[in-house]
Amino acid sequence: MAELNVTTTPIPGLLVFDLPLHGDSRGWFKENWQRAKMLELGLPDFGPVQNNMSYNEEAGVTRGLHAEPWDKLIALATGRILGAWVDLRPGDTFGTSFTLEMGPDKAVFVPRGVANGYQALEPRTTYSYLVNDHWSPQARASYTYLNLADETVAIDWPIPLDQAIVSAADQAHPRLADVTPMAPRRTVIIGAAGQLGRALQRVFPEAEAVDVGELDITSADAVRAYDWQGVGTVINAAAWTAVDAAETDEGRRGAWAVNVHAVAHLVEACRAHRMTLVHVSSDYVFDGTAREHSETEAFSPLGVYGVTKAAGDALVSTLADHYLVRTSWVIGEGNNFVRTMANLAAKGVKPSVVDDQFGRLTFTQDLAAGIVHLLSTRPPSGTYNLTNTGPIQSWFEIARDVYQSVGADPSDVSPQSTADYAAGKQISPRPTNSALTLDKLTATGFTPREASEALRAYLAG
Repeated sequence: MAELNVTTTPIPGLLVFDLPLHGDSRGWFKENWQRAKMLELGLPDFGPVQNNMSYNEEAGVTRGLHAEPWDKLIALATGRILGAWVDLRPGDTFGTSFTLEMGPDKAVFVPRGVANGYQALEPRTTYSYLVNDHWSPQARASYTYLNLADETVAIDWPIPLDQAIVSAADQAHPRLADVTPMAPRRTVIIGAAGQLGRALQRVFPEAEAVDVGELDITSADAVRAYDWQGVGTVINAAAWTAVDAAETDEGRRGAWAVNVHAVAHLVEACRAHRMTLVHVSSDYVFDGTAREHSETEAFSPLGVYGVTKAAGDALVSTLADHYLVRTSWVIGEGNNFVRTMANLAAKGVKPSVVDDQFGRLTFTQDLAAGIVHLLSTRPPSGTYNLTNTGPIQSWFEIARDVYQSVGADPSDVSPQSTADYAAGKQISPRPTNSALTLDKLTATGFTPREASEALRAYLAG
């Protein structure tokens, strides 16, 4: 008896499965879709949500070519067909075709944007489709079509189209030269007005940039009502980052709303719409006891801000398709520590800066580039530390580097303990050590710039 087997095709992602038919004189039984076995053979975990059936009474019924905005697994319950597929996604394989005569012993996985057409070769042919999105008239409007008789692709239909049964709508589809490729699924940047959000907009120029004022992610109803149709990736750069204010009654509520409840709403949306979630986390989920923190270290936050970030991280980790990007000491466009030190130097101020907190700076240019790398190379889902590289420094040492870079006297900066800085103030406890290990990230092929190099470029710009 044949075994379950998979074969690749000239169209990337289009897979053909051989399905064993277990039968006797009474008929047969097959596993039309067996998630565990098929995943092991290379089927994407495409998460079907709807099963559709289609029946053709007569041989010669021919439908297509339709490229749909979802993935699907097609198989037959009865009959025999010629299946034809054409890649209508942008790229080098646009227009590539593949055909297969198939019966109940075959199944074909069809990725989003690959057009499919089918011709029934026997009467009473019954199709089964597993799809990973719910059909709707709105979704139908985003189909991409190709004419069954296109001369460039030149599908060799066993029953000539002038003798086949073809709908008027399918006869009117355009030729390949007139087809606009199906656009890739969109990217949405949440928190687009922040330091990281602005850097992300530069590296994802086609993305939808959404500020928290445009989409209240703390509202479950607002997140559910957002138009996620066609969105493939959500990058959450929104966060409550007022660390000290989080220790107040009002701030505590705000931090939980943005860092936890809003994250729960985004996780729910990503799960429902099969979207990848990129979520930015913080070194504050640790107590700073370790000199450097790896991705596998257990949470041990010291203050309210750290607790809320850890809770948000735990929610994100429940989503199968996610990249949790943990970072520290972020520097970008707008107000930040480096800009403050540069302004003080320009005014001749001689500041005292804490010398007993240690870490590495993260410039948003490198943080955004690292996120691009993760989304383009697609390493396994999970947590990835992402900061600039180089020696671990104290805030005091970084402040002196800023003064020197802008032409001021670094000796104008004096050291101060965290305890002295905190005297008489209501502040959140800080981790002593904020540096993050970068081995997991660099193993994927991405190494950020050294922090000293990035600092000079930032101040020169």
